[in-house]
Order: sequence, then structure tokens, then C-alpha cells
Amino acid sequence: MRMQLSEVAQALDFPVAEGFDQVEITSVSFDSRSLEPGALFIPLVGENDGHSYIQSAIDHGAVATLWQADHADLPTLPAIVVEDSLQALQKLAKYYLMKINPKVVAVTGSNGKTTTKDMTAAILATTFNVQKTFANFNNEIGVPMTLLAMEPNTEVVVVEMGMDHPGELDALSKLVEPDVAVITMIGEAHIEFFKERGKIADAKMEITHGLKEDGVLIYNGDEPLLRERTQDLIQETRTFGLAENDNLYAQDIVSDAQTTNFRVANFDQVLTIPMLGAYNVNNALAAISVGLLYQIESSQIMAALKNFQVTENRTQWVSGQDGLRILSDVYNSNPTAAKEVLAAFSQVPTDGRRIAVLGDMLELGDDAPEMHASLAEKIVGDKLAVVYLYGSLMANLAQKLRDQGYTGQIHHYPKEEQTKLIADLQQDVTGKDIVMLKASHGMHLENVLTALKA
Repeated sequence: MRMQLSEVAQALDFPVAEGFDQVEITSVSFDSRSLEPGALFIPLVGENDGHSYIQSAIDHGAVATLWQADHADLPTLPAIVVEDSLQALQKLAKYYLMKINPKVVAVTGSNGKTTTKDMTAAILATTFNVQKTFANFNNEIGVPMTLLAMEPNTEVVVVEMGMDHPGELDALSKLVEPDVAVITMIGEAHIEFFKERGKIADAKMEITHGLKEDGVLIYNGDEPLLRERTQDLIQETRTFGLAENDNLYAQDIVSDAQTTNFRVANFDQVLTIPMLGAYNVNNALAAISVGLLYQIESSQIMAALKNFQVTENRTQWVSGQDGLRILSDVYNSNPTAAKEVLAAFSQVPTDGRRIAVLGDMLELGDDAPEMHASLAEKIVGDKLAVVYLYGSLMANLAQKLRDQGYTGQIHHYPKEEQTKLIADLQQDVTGKDIVMLKASHGMHLENVLTALKA
């Protein structure tokens, strides 16, 4: 972005002070450590109060700041005083979105939203200037930051939206007012707060609350909960999935360690995505649906999917010591996703052993013990030779495996024993083995990944 501080002040209904038109803003940041010279520093109040880091922001090149009114001692650099710095960030993002005026594609879902966002952006980038959500910046802070990162020539912005409580998607959808909304699927993520999948579906449908009247909702048609909730929607809807009654459906799915191939009606050739697992085909179908809506040629869609870049730690193959291959999926986990990845990993060819490292899946509520134990249905001794289970909830899976006569090796570690888990893994694995890592982000299996890569 590039904007004079006087324009920022006007956007926030703040009086334009003398000299504001001489200050040029070239970026926005809430992190004083990573901001670049020319940035507008927006200190947010959370576990750490960003106002405490104003000097760091100045040292890194901030040229102006928003300043929450309940904080005394205005800084030495130009400041716009606001009642609430987060609300001001969102208001500024809304203004900038209206100024650039791109098409907005919003993506949510219990699983697959980051991969779908990446695929969708890759397809649209064959024809348009595209901005997309960086990494997982998908909340009330990340979404406005995505908008403010747009270049002036942005024609389409692909915005990932996450949520773990009712009302969050309502606010984000009304912020971005999408032209296209995408719901990848409904799973058990955050069921601790929603109690049942139907309420999760209700929350996901909040993405339509800001959907333009002439907008389009693209959703997983194989999910009855979503089909029920779209009946009274005034906007156009399109479905994807594996059933023939979906508007776009896949057939002949074949997956190996590196790629997945499938066929889709209206495409003359086999499509390929650089990811294992049939479950990723639904993510591709969602992205294809967006591409077709924007009249992207089928040949361009196929090429984009074949070569798109996966966001780090989303079912990504990583090289470890002595040729060890590691399937890293350590950002998030829930029972549906874990079962899908286990099923795909169990089919990957190897000259050594398949070893699964599974950490606790968080925010599952009262049914968490049973949900962890249910992963046993995807763990078979002749397919998975060893399981390393990490966290108190994974004790339920360990017991279930013993009860059903699992013939592989079972190792279980409490959360405080991650160091021992890492040491045992390093001693156990060989370069011929393949290792899968999956857990909720709060279990920090990225530390295990780092150790195995070293």
C-alpha cells in the first residue's frame, strides 16, 4: 500500500494535523520487530500490549502510529488517537478495500481452507493480479492485514477466514463483503465450543452474512448439513464433491506419495495436484469451481494446480537426516483430518517402516477421549509399524490400539516429555523409514520436525 498519513486520518475520521500530508505510509504492521521503514505501526492490546514496543517500532523505521486513547504519553512520531486500535485497523482495512475495489474470494472450512486458498490463488493468478492471505493470517487481525497488504493493481484478493466461536465469521464476512464465498467442509474442529456439528455448520454459514447479493456460495455438496442450510439463500450456490449430483465432481482418484490424479467432467485430461491424499481432491474441486466461475481456461486451471505452492506444514514432504522422508502436517489436527492423512500415509510405498507421530487434538470437548481412540480404525500393524503418541488425550488411542490387538509398536509420552520423544525418535528412525507428524498446533510438533531435519 501507499498512502499519505492525512488520508489514513480521514479514513478513521480523525482531524488531519499539520504535516500529515508530508508523511507517506508504505505498509502497516502490528509487530515492531518485523515492520519495515515507512510503516504505520498499529499497537494492539492483548497478552502483550503493543504500545510498550513503540520505541522498537521507531527504531525499525515506523513513520507514524495509531495510539489507543486510554494510553497516556503520546509517542514522539506522528500519531492518530483512536478509541480501539484493533477496530481502527479493521476500519482502515475496510477503507483500503473499497479504494482498491478488487473481487473478493473468501474461504473457510473445518479442514482444507489454507490449501484451498493456495490453489484458488494459483488458478486466479493465471489471469488476474492476485493477493492472498499470508500463511494462516485468517482471524480478526490477519484478515485486515491481508487487505492492507494489497498492491494498488490487485484485481482479486483471496482471503482465508478461520473461527473458533460463533459470530467471528459474521464479522469477517461483513468486513470483506465477498463476491464469492467457499466452504470446504464441516468437521469437528472447535466442537468444544459448539457442542455439535450442526452448530459448526451454522457458524460456517456466517461467511454468507456479508456475501454480496449477486455473489456466489461454493460449498461441499456431500455435506447434508450445508445443503440444508443453503435452501433459503438468495445468492447463487454451486456444489463440489464426489457425488454425481454435485455441480463439479471428481472420479478415478489415484494417489501416490507425491501427487494425486483425478478426472473431472468438462476436463479432457487427468488433473494432477502435487499432494498425496484423495481428501485434497475436494480442496482442488473448490478451487476449480472458483476458476470456472471467473472463466479461467481449463488448460490454465490444470497447469496452476499441477504447480501450485503448498503453505508450509500442510501435508508437506520434508527431507530429514540420511534421506529420511517426513510428512509434516503439524499446524492443526482434528479426527476427520487425522484419519484422512493416516489413510493416505499408510499407502505410501517405502523400503523401511511407516512411523506415525500423533499429538493431541485440542478443542474437542467432552468427547475428546472417544475421538482420539477412534483414530485406531485407520492404524493397522502391517501398514503402520510404529506409532509415537504424544499428550494426555493420546493415551486413549494407545489403550484402544492395545485392546484391538495392534501388532506394531506403541510409544506414549505425556506432554512434558517432548524432549524424550524427540530423543527416542532420533535413535529409532533410519533413512529408509518414512515419518508422519500430525497434531494440533498447541502440541508444538514443529519442534520434533526441526529435530528430525537437523
